[in-house]
Amino acid sequence: MITRTYAEDILRDIGGRDDAAIDLAEGALALAALDRPGVAPDRYRDHIRKLADDVGGRLRAGDDIRTALNTVVLDTHGYHGDTLTYDDIQNANLMRVIDRKKGLPVALGILYLQAARANGHAAHGLNFPGHFLIRLGDGRDRTIVDPFNDGIERTAADLRELLKVTAGLDAELTPEHYEAVGNRDILIRLQNNIKARHERAGRPEDALRVIDGMLLFAPESLFLWREAGIVQARLGNLGAAIDAFQIIVDRADSDAARHDAASIVQKLKGRLN
Repeated sequence: MITRTYAEDILRDIGGRDDAAIDLAEGALALAALDRPGVAPDRYRDHIRKLADDVGGRLRAGDDIRTALNTVVLDTHGYHGDTLTYDDIQNANLMRVIDRKKGLPVALGILYLQAARANGHAAHGLNFPGHFLIRLGDGRDRTIVDPFNDGIERTAADLRELLKVTAGLDAELTPEHYEAVGNRDILIRLQNNIKARHERAGRPEDALRVIDGMLLFAPESLFLWREAGIVQARLGNLGAAIDAFQIIVDRADSDAARHDAASIVQKLKGRLN
């Protein structure tokens, strides 16, 4: 049985780790547990190991890594991208994704990444906006895969089309879109989906709770401290908002960011009088 406190401890431990030492699936399960305290995580861990073991079996049978992942995750275990209820918050909770066998691109991507890495294959999330993709392999042998859309391989033409849908018709592919993102950023991207849905539904308290969870594993993210400060101020928690922006003042690595945060601190202090 996992308690909320235990899940928070896991996330704090991740917060102190180098990015390469982060267990992506364990982090995602701990985040899921924040919303499902008391739910035993063991069967979810066992299932994730089962996916990796089954992928290993397909690889030994001669499949390439993309075929092995697609066969196991999509065909054998029945996962698919949730196109019908895409905005359902359950689609970003890894426990519920495993229960329901459907989810958002980043949640399905985590299952792909975990199974590939467990079998010694290079696998990374991509810095691609709006739609999470993964890269299998490196160099000339790399393949860009879309776990949400039947695990298809994405060509440069596909990426250009996707980018224009998510970022506007004037957007063009750049080398930045092919860059790998770290494990911490993948977990942030997972939680941003939940935060955004709470914000759109007018639930700032729930959005703040998600931000607080992210700060456990990404305590150095000044962007998250700024988000926390904005929501705290919106809720009227001026002292907490001041504390959040003061962290930016103390840690910012540019004068512009430091001065901007300091200005906000002074304005918030003025509201306290």
